Amino acid sequence: MWLNPEEVLLKNALKLWVTVRSNDFFLLQKRRGHGEHTNKITGLLVGALDTVLDSNARVTPFRILLQVPGSQVSWVIASGAAIEEVNKHWDWLVHNLLQSLSVFENKEDAAGFVKGKVKGLIAEEVRGRQAAQEEDPEKFREALLKFELHFGLPSSEKLVTYYSCCCWKGRVPRQGFLYLSVNHMAFYSFLLGKEVKFVIPWAEVTRLERVSTALMTEAIRVTTRKRQREFSMFLNLDEAFGVMGQLADITLRRLLDSVGLELDRVLQQTARITKRILEEQAIREFVLALFRLPRSEKLYEVAPCSVWTPHSRSHTAGTLYTTDSYLCFSSREEGSCTLLIPLSEVLSIEKAESTSSLPNPVIVSMRTKKAFQLIDLQDRDDLVESMNSRLRALQWKHSVFRSRKDSRRSVSSPTPYYTFYYDTGLSDEEEVEEQVLRNTVNSEALMTAFHQSRPGDNGNKSMEPVKERLWDDHFTEFGRGVHMFRTEKIQKLVAMGIPESLRGELWMTFSDACSELDSHQGYYAGLVQKSMGHSNLATDEIERDLHRSLPDHPAFQNPTGIAALRRVLTAYAHRNPKIGYCQSMNILASVLLLYAKEEEAFWLLVAVCERMLPDYFNRRVIGAQVDQSVFEELIRERLPELAEQVPDLSTLSSVSLSWFLTLFLSVLPFQSAVCVVDCFFFQGIKSIFQLGLAVLDANATQLSACTDDGQALMILTSFLDQVGSEESPCVPPPPPPPATEENSCSDADAPAVRHINITDLISEALGKFRDLSVRHIERLRCLHRVRVLQAHEDTIKENTLRLVSPDVSISPENLSDLYDLFKTEHFITLYWGDSSSAAAAEAAAWQHGDSGHSFVERQYRLDRPQFKSLYGLLAPWPSGCSQHMDTLSNRTFTLLAPDRDNLVTFKDFASWLDTLYCEELNVKIRFLYRLHIPPALTESEDEPSLRSPLLSTNRPLYLNKETPVSESEEEEVKDYQEQLKQMLQDLVKEKEKDADKPLPLMNQREFIQFCKTLYSMFHGDPEENDLFQAIATVTSLVLQIGEAGHREQTKASEEKPAKPTPPSDGALAADDEWTVSYAQILASLLTEQALVNFFEKPADLTEKIAKAKQNQYQQRAGLLTLQKGTR
Repeated sequence: MWLNPEEVLLKNALKLWVTVRSNDFFLLQKRRGHGEHTNKITGLLVGALDTVLDSNARVTPFRILLQVPGSQVSWVIASGAAIEEVNKHWDWLVHNLLQSLSVFENKEDAAGFVKGKVKGLIAEEVRGRQAAQEEDPEKFREALLKFELHFGLPSSEKLVTYYSCCCWKGRVPRQGFLYLSVNHMAFYSFLLGKEVKFVIPWAEVTRLERVSTALMTEAIRVTTRKRQREFSMFLNLDEAFGVMGQLADITLRRLLDSVGLELDRVLQQTARITKRILEEQAIREFVLALFRLPRSEKLYEVAPCSVWTPHSRSHTAGTLYTTDSYLCFSSREEGSCTLLIPLSEVLSIEKAESTSSLPNPVIVSMRTKKAFQLIDLQDRDDLVESMNSRLRALQWKHSVFRSRKDSRRSVSSPTPYYTFYYDTGLSDEEEVEEQVLRNTVNSEALMTAFHQSRPGDNGNKSMEPVKERLWDDHFTEFGRGVHMFRTEKIQKLVAMGIPESLRGELWMTFSDACSELDSHQGYYAGLVQKSMGHSNLATDEIERDLHRSLPDHPAFQNPTGIAALRRVLTAYAHRNPKIGYCQSMNILASVLLLYAKEEEAFWLLVAVCERMLPDYFNRRVIGAQVDQSVFEELIRERLPELAEQVPDLSTLSSVSLSWFLTLFLSVLPFQSAVCVVDCFFFQGIKSIFQLGLAVLDANATQLSACTDDGQALMILTSFLDQVGSEESPCVPPPPPPPATEENSCSDADAPAVRHINITDLISEALGKFRDLSVRHIERLRCLHRVRVLQAHEDTIKENTLRLVSPDVSISPENLSDLYDLFKTEHFITLYWGDSSSAAAAEAAAWQHGDSGHSFVERQYRLDRPQFKSLYGLLAPWPSGCSQHMDTLSNRTFTLLAPDRDNLVTFKDFASWLDTLYCEELNVKIRFLYRLHIPPALTESEDEPSLRSPLLSTNRPLYLNKETPVSESEEEEVKDYQEQLKQMLQDLVKEKEKDADKPLPLMNQREFIQFCKTLYSMFHGDPEENDLFQAIATVTSLVLQIGEAGHREQTKASEEKPAKPTPPSDGALAADDEWTVSYAQILASLLTEQALVNFFEKPADLTEKIAKAKQNQYQQRAGLLTLQKGTR
């Protein structure tokens, strides 16, 4: 390949290069020791230097130098892994440039001309290729070629990036390169004549972690189901670890749960994934989590800047993030000051005059007659133009779809926030329709009509005016609405508990659900009309849980509250059928309805399920389980003493699962839990992590002394029951049970009854764990999602094997390996093949429910090309030619996949192999018989010459009989025919005793195909000659049986009078062909001991599986590459 000319001062430094060809301007050199025996010192030395040194010399063993006559300076302009490749470049230089160079009087000009030509060739080659997307295209091209050369993966396996590092084998480090592609990680090392290379699919990675040992200060440990590998000595370990975590996470989400988990469109298209895309995606995930934005938002610009903050009378430095619909600002210290500006509230974005004190200022004007000032913006002109283009597009969209009510309303009218979204300025006909909806949808929060009486309520009402006054002061200083400044001061107010009169408004503000509501006027009412009255699984579950939602609250002891809850949950299930309805959504929706209007509660539920708790409410609750795994990690980080005393943290995480799913609503007293919901809407999931750590920290001593899971559950439950607020003093707990010998120890360790104020607990959590950042949580989520998804895969595999194993005789170890091969085959097609057939079928099966199959049966299924690949790897009998093997694999697939989806399940696949490897002779023959009759055998696949009888049907075929036939031989033939008739009668009797469903008869054409299959199976067998002789004998025997049966049938039909009918060609063809049964073929095969030995000889499935594991990747990679090349 051509290289960007690089100056070389010493053309033959250390005598490492040998000149092969030369002329006045060019040298073709070979690396010394290349191609020599590895035991020579030069080969070993060069190999070691190539691995250790990071230079161009290490990349390829051949190079071309540009030299100037009389100068000691040369330039490397080309290199190659093979002499043929470099010779092509050499020939091009000689034929196209060498003659032209002779006209230059100045040799330096000649060198400049050559370098310009080479750079032009490189630019032309790089254009449109993957390397053009990288920071250093030249080095990336070198790495890409080396990646393809060493590992032999298809060209569609896109390389993302690579790192120089060491891979440890025990105490021995191997210096080499780690290549990270979209589906695999691969390592290559060549040191002292030893080559080490391996490929690990991301789908097999179960854990990624950073470790430190005595030999390695810091390393990356990659754990698969088979082994662990450790990599160290990265130039930038943080970057490498982050990219590996992202690629593993993306691949598993794409392959293992493409339907249940949300994945960005860019990441679903593997050809577009680059290192830059991954970096942008990591920032996007952080921004979406920090500001709780809709998952559909696309990140555009990330710009350092400063924002004028009136409350501090100064500019606050931070970062501006721009998306489709928002301008987001975060201070350098996360959480110190954040600002969220919806573009729908923006009037204009303008540049102001730049001064020394206000460099590059930008003014963002709001509809509420407020303005924000940003300074220190780099590339201000391009940034403002980009933001204004999106602002104009959004304003045009709103002007087109804005309702009549919105157009009448003034943009500056100070209407109160709590207004029902149906106005009264409608026509008479529209007024009647809207009145029906008024009677359907509640226009006020349920708390305004239903108050829960609590002890001491009168005395605690005095706190509400105090809180309201504090919030009014805060609004005056920091602003009101979505675009208020969010600082640590508001965090303290939220920790005290939001007053009930402001709770619904602030929940809508913090979550920005109000923007969704304003842009979807009438959407909820339409959903209610569409969804009510429909019955499905989600609505049935909703009806079951309606009366379990806050049953002690008067609002849900009333039909009004129950009806509102039903409408909200049913409307959301109709909006998002992928989620539908999950348990715990009813509890959350109930609380939302208490403090927000019904339509607002719906949009709050949308914000929680789709933005604030992503992947929590899918069919496998993946998001909640990921956060439980993250919570365990945080316990080890933040509470190391507790983690040391309680090695198995799964107990604590299982207890805390309900904390995350219900936001503590199911475990805390109601008023205390609502304060936690306040914090959640303000800070997101980070507040739940902080509060969970605070609860465990407060009970660390008691939890460390626990002896069982039940005791830990009792300690935490008792503690949470005592957490109260000013509004709800705690009810004294019931007296403890009398001590016994069994529980005396635990009673002694039980904590004394104490009352904990929720405000104090939240303040302690926010203070002690304030350094817990959203960025850190997102990084942990990325790593732990890999563990959770792989744990699910292990569970699915166990369930599948448990389902299949009773029906087969294959050993558990082999069955497990077969499952891995089956799954890998499915993945390989998704990696490199045309995934449209299999993936589309899988998606359609999930979309339409596919009630005919269980989840386990639907998990992985193979289409025809995938099955044919595994057939070639695992079939026990050899085939004489690849064409006939292809025919048999097609017939087998047709036999195993008769359903409309045309896919083979693992259960069918295992049953097929069990038949061939573990069953008795008669079952194997029965399966072969079925392969040669419909539906497995079709007319379209037969050869035309086989569609008409090839053999005479008016006389038997005798094997090894010379002509002419004597009279004595004729008598022997007659006796033999009598024996065949008797055999036929005996087989009929045996067939009647057979409990299996009788198989259709096999005609002459199908029997010829059957014989052809047997001949191909015997090819290459040590007993090949005996088997061919035996099958010839059996063929003659079956033909004579068929002739005898056909003759008897013809004779019987002649004796019966029949009405004369005009004969048709089909009838004549059918009459001319004879038929035989499965029982007759089986009996004939049993007469030959060689055939019996062949079918009863046990085949080694373990050895076959081992070879399949070695060959599956390379075979499929080559086949898929060939298929793509022929399109």
